[in-house]
Amino acid sequence: MSFSTAIRTSLDGPSTTFGFWLTLPSAAVAKTILHGASRSSAKFSWVLVDAEHGLISDHHYYELTNAVGSENASPIIRVPCAEEWMIKRALDAGAHGIMTPMCHSEVDAANIVKYTKYPPLGTRGYGPMFSPHAFPGVNPGPEYDEGVNSSATVAVQIESRSGVENAEKIAAVPGIDVLFIGPFDLAKQMGITRGGAEHESAIQRILAASHAAGKKAAIFCTDGNDARARAQQGFDMISVNTDVGVIRTGMLNELKTANGETGKEASRGGY
Repeated sequence: MSFSTAIRTSLDGPSTTFGFWLTLPSAAVAKTILHGASRSSAKFSWVLVDAEHGLISDHHYYELTNAVGSENASPIIRVPCAEEWMIKRALDAGAHGIMTPMCHSEVDAANIVKYTKYPPLGTRGYGPMFSPHAFPGVNPGPEYDEGVNSSATVAVQIESRSGVENAEKIAAVPGIDVLFIGPFDLAKQMGITRGGAEHESAIQRILAASHAAGKKAAIFCTDGNDARARAQQGFDMISVNTDVGVIRTGMLNELKTANGETGKEASRGGY
């Protein structure tokens, strides 16, 4: 039995799929952003639940995945590290997919795929008592068990020099769906200037490697203008901002307006 998810359906479509970073452990924040009409022809099809750098732990996973899933979007959990038990905990709580930081090689990528899949495709331990709750319309038991191996989205972050050098090999690993660029760490790990020529060259190499292997290319952006530019370059999956980035920027701009000041505070995406 197969089923799809919001992120899978969106990635299979012709347009860029947009999402945002959730760093606060708040179902209310997620649902406030997702609920109701967006007044745009686009909508958020996924939310990155950030358990690496956000204030989120696996204690929050169940509530957050259910909140996002109930709004016809896909919760993607970024685990702190690409360890088997962390990936299992995220999936067992209802994640529609996982994202792992610091994928440096094809060996890393193959292990991540293995940890995400039930046997015989992988080694994920069995115990999905709560997983199906975040999948509207999906029944527990065989429907979830048989469908999740193909429906769970596997995204790996390329954010190191070795990751860039191995991008083609990583993209070729069966079961990897998305190569996701973390531009801040990529610059820091490579010892180069973010936004400089070498940084942009690395980004374009990952984009090309992903598409050459038939995989999706994704990137973290700091605001809508940044996201629009990356969409025009051909990125398939884009985070437009973070919850805290929008909250801070929006509130400071309202303060400036109230104080009679001109000029808008620029968003930094929360990073």
